[in-house]
Amino acid sequence: MKYETAIVDAIRQGDWAHVREMAIAWSQETDAGPRAFFAVNVSSLIFGEFAQAWQAHARSLEQEKDIESVRDWLDDILTRHAEDSHLHLLKGLFLAQSGKSEDSVACYQQAIALDAQSPYPHFFHAQILRRMGKMEQAIKSCREAVKIMPDYTAARLNLGVMYQEQGRLEMAIPQYREILKLQPDHAVAHTNLGCALAEQGKIEPAVLAYKKALELVPNDPEVHFALGGLYETKGRKDLANREYEEALRQDPNFFPAATAIGWYLMERGQVDHALDYFSKALNANPDDASATFGVGQVYDKKGKGSIAADHYYRALDLEKDPDRKARILNFIDRVGGFQA
Repeated sequence: MKYETAIVDAIRQGDWAHVREMAIAWSQETDAGPRAFFAVNVSSLIFGEFAQAWQAHARSLEQEKDIESVRDWLDDILTRHAEDSHLHLLKGLFLAQSGKSEDSVACYQQAIALDAQSPYPHFFHAQILRRMGKMEQAIKSCREAVKIMPDYTAARLNLGVMYQEQGRLEMAIPQYREILKLQPDHAVAHTNLGCALAEQGKIEPAVLAYKKALELVPNDPEVHFALGGLYETKGRKDLANREYEEALRQDPNFFPAATAIGWYLMERGQVDHALDYFSKALNANPDDASATFGVGQVYDKKGKGSIAADHYYRALDLEKDPDRKARILNFIDRVGGFQA
């Protein structure tokens, strides 16, 4: 009980560092329950420590009895302190993580109405609006969070991502660069910057950004794969394949890398070896259209046209990208549709 009272007092004062300190201590007690882990979850979210927040979520908001315990606690606190903006934020975070995302909007709005100068309700409100597909409103809310707290890196990161999703790279890139001024070792900002620069066609700066990200987090298969893609764009296919192999070494089920290696081997005439990698990709993801088409190519080269055709048509059915789908269809038409 001593932790509950002290944590509520710290929340009402907006002293999130003290909340986190006490929440961690409370969660280490032998009788710690879901409320202790919810306090860890919330304070972790405030500080942008999302991995820790997710771990605490599993101990506080996944079982119905735990959700009910936390709900009762919050309802009791709000009954006594209905005009406290921090507690409405807390209730919003609870609803957003317990299957009632849209209900959290009213809580965030109430928190903002009570204290418009706190960046946190704006930020978490933006996340829900984005999830609801209200992108312009989400951007507006996230910008407000950054305006209030310019060094709020989690808000800047989300703002950059939303701009990037809209194709507004000229707006996204400054957000990532600003994060890196604040935190030069922010691996995700380096990764996102690399992605945005690559989309702009600025390959060399993008390569440097990905390399920096990998210096910080060398075991990220997605970044190795992205860097490999840039090398391939530059015609440096050996370097590209090295990155694909490293991505697959870090995550043996990372099927895009297996597919890419398969195509690299196909270009070098190593058909059987390529088939091994295409098969590995399809074991991880049976709906990989590129690997399915690659298997078709292998059987085509082996003179097994009927099996090849089956894979070509399956790849056509699986492919969702309109341009790639058209290329598969044109290929099938060019070779006669395999009707014989």
